[in-house]
Order: sequence, then structure tokens, then C-alpha cells
Amino acid sequence: MLKEFKDFIAKGNVMDMAVGIIIGAAFTAIVTSLVKDLINPIIGLFMGGVDLVNNFFVIGGDGTKFESLEAAREAGAAAFAYGSFIMAIINFVIIAFVVFMLVRYVNKAKEAAEKEEAAVEEAPAGPTELDLLKEIAESLKK
Repeated sequence: MLKEFKDFIAKGNVMDMAVGIIIGAAFTAIVTSLVKDLINPIIGLFMGGVDLVNNFFVIGGDGTKFESLEAAREAGAAAFAYGSFIMAIINFVIIAFVVFMLVRYVNKAKEAAEKEEAAVEEAPAGPTELDLLKEIAESLKK
């Protein structure tokens, strides 16, 4: 059973998938930072300095006002954090767009490689050695 597990892990698809997951996690951290540190401030600038992540309202409760979403969560209030949800949607759209661009680039590279292979296969082969020898023999007969 241990040998079967080693064979399974050693297969290319499993290793490729593992590398993809690791790179995907790192890429997600980059996109999250992009949205949080670069895009949020720009959106906040257009919204009059409001931090979109801190857009929330407390469901029920005693009417206590909280300075931030984090403060509301620490107090145990049921917060409807629609700003965080909007940021998650922005993260998703950016990640989906970058993945789309990456897949598009890889598909174009594959198509170009396939066209090159097809062109090489379709190219007429030059005369074989036997054809050349027959041609020489015919010209010597003349």
C-alpha cells in the first residue's frame, strides 16, 4: 500500500496540482493585498474617505454604535458586513480576470505550437535517397 501511495504521489498530475495550489494561495495573498492596500483606498477616496470594509450595520442589539467592524465583532454583536462582502467580490473578479488572461495566453501558446507542428508535418518531404539514385540512373542512361 505504501508503494501504491508513492506511485500516486510521484505522478505528474498530483505534483502539478500541488504546485498549482501553493502558487494559487500565494497569488490570492497578493490579490488580497492589492485590493486591501491599493484599491480600497482609491474607492474610499471617491466615497468621501469611507473605508468600504468598515461598512456594516448591527442586526438587533441594544443600539450601541461601534467604530469599526472589528470592534463590533469583538463585542459579539451580530454585524451585517456588506462592505467586506463587496471586497470579497472585487477580489474574486480580479482573480478570475487574471486566471482568464493566463488561460488565454496558455491556449494561444498551445495553438501556435500546434500550428508549427502541423506546418512541419504538411511540408513536403524532399526526395528520398532512392529517388535521387533513380534520377541519376535515368540521366546516365541518356
